[in-house]
Amino acid sequence: MYCSGCGQPLATGQPVCTHCGRPASAAVPPVPGFAFEVENYAGKIRALSVVWAIYAAFALLTGIAGLTFAHAFMTNHFGPFGQGPFGGGQWGNSPFPEEWFGHALFGFIWMALLVRTALAIFVAWGLYERHQWARILAIIVAFLSLLKFPLGTALGIWTLVVLMGYRNATLYDQLNAPPTYPTPR
Repeated sequence: MYCSGCGQPLATGQPVCTHCGRPASAAVPPVPGFAFEVENYAGKIRALSVVWAIYAAFALLTGIAGLTFAHAFMTNHFGPFGQGPFGGGQWGNSPFPEEWFGHALFGFIWMALLVRTALAIFVAWGLYERHQWARILAIIVAFLSLLKFPLGTALGIWTLVVLMGYRNATLYDQLNAPPTYPTPR
């Protein structure tokens, strides 16, 4: 290190230049390197995976509650107020037997709920384990979740911001890469 006033060499830890009396400038802290960026990004991925797991559990519980209520409403379990929007009887004056419409509709909704929950769990687990396929799956599921306002939309946007782009793809690829150290000269 050299004095900023006269250019004389300074000893390490010397507070004042002995030639001109000028205070030595503080050492500049090192700029965080790529390893710091990767570690910071790993924390974001970990948080994102935890939120996907929470979202999967929340979606499953609210879906079960909603389907249970809908089934009870459609099957007149609410007394005289449970006639439902389809008029008298279980499904109103539909030309189809009640079993076809009800079972098919609820079966489809149950399947959609289970598939959505399974995808969210796979995304959470894959991101937590830092698998390469998890990044692509998370981007796809994030696009699908954008329609589930407000929580799915917020999680979808956050996922797309964290995972998309060249810089983020490079950082994600480096999460499982062995550390590289500079070679001595």
